[in-house]
Amino acid sequence: CVVFPAIDGYASVKDPIMQETNSKINKYDYLIVGAGLFGSVFAHEAHKRNKRCLVLEKRPWTGGNIYCENINEIHVHKYGAHIFHTDKKKIWDYVNSLVEFNQFINSPLASSGGKLYNLPFNMNTFYQLWGVQTPMEAEIKLEEQRHPYRIITNPQNLEEQALKICGSDIYYRLIKGYTEKQWGRAATKLPAFIVKRIPFRFTFDNNYFNDPYQGIPIGGYNRLINALLEGIEVKTNINYLENRNKWDSIAEKVLFTGCIDEYFNFCYGKLEYRSLRFETHCLNDISNYQGNAVINYCDSNIPYTRVIEHKHFEFGTQNSTIITYEFPEELSIGKEPYYPINDEKNTTIFRKYQTLAETNKKVLLGGRLAQYTYADMDDTVEAALSLWNKELQNSSQTKLI
Repeated sequence: CVVFPAIDGYASVKDPIMQETNSKINKYDYLIVGAGLFGSVFAHEAHKRNKRCLVLEKRPWTGGNIYCENINEIHVHKYGAHIFHTDKKKIWDYVNSLVEFNQFINSPLASSGGKLYNLPFNMNTFYQLWGVQTPMEAEIKLEEQRHPYRIITNPQNLEEQALKICGSDIYYRLIKGYTEKQWGRAATKLPAFIVKRIPFRFTFDNNYFNDPYQGIPIGGYNRLINALLEGIEVKTNINYLENRNKWDSIAEKVLFTGCIDEYFNFCYGKLEYRSLRFETHCLNDISNYQGNAVINYCDSNIPYTRVIEHKHFEFGTQNSTIITYEFPEELSIGKEPYYPINDEKNTTIFRKYQTLAETNKKVLLGGRLAQYTYADMDDTVEAALSLWNKELQNSSQTKLI
């Protein structure tokens, strides 16, 4: 499923537009490091304005964490489930102008104690927990659950915060085990701000997102990335940081979408992340394994946090199916950073890197790793468009000067 083949070294370019009279071959306006969603959107916009772009990607394929592997005609989300959702019509129209999206609605389930509960917490969940059938009954039951924890006026950790918000049943059945597996530490050791609010719906609605626009690209996310990078030079299997001076020398500006601490050689220390490990299994004799795209596993004695059945993202009717078990892990050498640990220590380190980055006018930083954040795909697209528009404004101002 490689979208663009690997190319070693420089491509041969004879077009005089692509070179300077007495300078280097392959002179680019932008070198984009990382062919994920952020870098691809930025490259697409720059290319539309006739900017000369080169995209470098260290993996064998483009797409970053939304890359899909085609196995048995099923588009497998190789780096975890990705559902595009947004409340911004402009962003929805933008991605749909590139590829057609289906109408997939994310309605995950949670497994706890051998029973299944609907997510997000809604009237179906409350009925499954307590047998209540009306919103008034549910609100009364929630208030009863919260009552013993009303004395917590200033929650000191995630456990206290969650108990104060939702009471014991929801916390111990559906939050505690999952959260402790996800973060690899006791809930009493996690900061309270992680669960500043827990949304409750008093309707029988299993749609996980409130956003009016949701879906998956028909044919998988590779089609979206292919459309964004069409006509743009891309080199895969290239680690920019191993020879950054060489690559920097051929471009006016660099957009770096990797880890900001790694870009600056960890001079202020390493930023902490949680990672994930995926175990994918092809079930050739089963056409439908769990009947849902995503099921979360909340029990602490089950090592994985969720099971993904990929065919359901595109309403597949294949005779076989493919499932992926998702295991949270500590970040170590060779593993992918997924979830930033945004505590006070890491936030302080990140701000130092941000300040350092502002001193380098040639380098732009963007994307979840460069911004040390967890970002939904619509926010990623919007941020990339915003950065490009800022570049356009700066370019216009320079010409006026």
